[in-house]
Amino acid sequence: MTDPRITRTADLLVNYCTSVQPGDWVLVSGHVGALPLVQETVASVARAGGNPTVVLDADEIPEAFLNNASDTQLAWVSPLDEIMANGLDVRIGIRAATNTRTLTGVDPERQQIYTSARRKYSGTYMERSATGEHRWVVTLFPCPSYAQEADMSLSEYEDFVYAATFADQADPVARWHVVHDQQQQLVEWLAGKDAVKVRGPNIDLTLSISGRTFVNSDGKHNMPSGEIFTGPVENSVNGWVRFSYPAIRDGREVEGVELEFKDGKVVRASAEKNEEYLIRQLDTDAGSRFLGEFAVGTNYQIQRFTKSILFDEKIGGTVHMAVGAGYPETGSKNKSSVHWDFICDMRDDSEIVVDGEVFYRNGQFQI
Repeated sequence: MTDPRITRTADLLVNYCTSVQPGDWVLVSGHVGALPLVQETVASVARAGGNPTVVLDADEIPEAFLNNASDTQLAWVSPLDEIMANGLDVRIGIRAATNTRTLTGVDPERQQIYTSARRKYSGTYMERSATGEHRWVVTLFPCPSYAQEADMSLSEYEDFVYAATFADQADPVARWHVVHDQQQQLVEWLAGKDAVKVRGPNIDLTLSISGRTFVNSDGKHNMPSGEIFTGPVENSVNGWVRFSYPAIRDGREVEGVELEFKDGKVVRASAEKNEEYLIRQLDTDAGSRFLGEFAVGTNYQIQRFTKSILFDEKIGGTVHMAVGAGYPETGSKNKSSVHWDFICDMRDDSEIVVDGEVFYRNGQFQI
């Protein structure tokens, strides 16, 4: 018998997150380890009247390609990518893994060639999403490798995941509507504001949100969600931040990251582990040393670091910021093939002041 929490998750993805309509072309892409949720999602798409295309992947496939392809092959982009970027109505991505470190041994420069070649179509998706023409969501299926990363048993990790998504409740959609309403009050309060000061033991940063929009991230793109985010004015960020948790990208943990900003740009970067990889990513292109996102995590169901950015960036009591590409719907103009999130804990002796008024203190909103 299928775990009812899997069925509820599939229903969330199809009928709440992406609102699949009759006739929609829906890409369901998933890891083979997530097959139970992939199957339930395809069934839900069919019941909603959508036309599913299913793509399954495994850890070993990208590793095999990246290690054996020439630079020309890495830069080649399938014609199918253009067709999907311009034609898909909905994308539903379901992550899992058998080995979260599969890409650790791949040369980062080869990964950059591959990623940069696909920047055009990632931009197309972002622009279509900003206009509402394209809907998308990404989620994670609780599997043994993710449970190990989080230092949990599989059953404990399943409970954690389904609690964070509210799939352990009889009506998770209703619960996400409550989240929307709570976050909407914050977004509306921030509208029209300008100067943001973020202060704490690990951060002393100023930035401008003038003319920018905060997005109410209520589960429509990430499941779980629980954050409000914007794209800061590109040249406005000044100060420094020391991130509280490792930043993980392409199977690499980069620990003890500190960044210093001047007029929006990262002018100094260091890390206690994998510093060379950090610098390479920051030097990817003209936009990769600027912030594309500044956000506050609001999901207080998530209170522990699990080495999955989908969950960790939502931790209630933290802020996170991403170097690289910004989301057009926020007003961000920063473009890059990189979008890399870093998390800073704000639960102790920390605050966010907006236009001189305390907005957030010690992990709790003050308005």
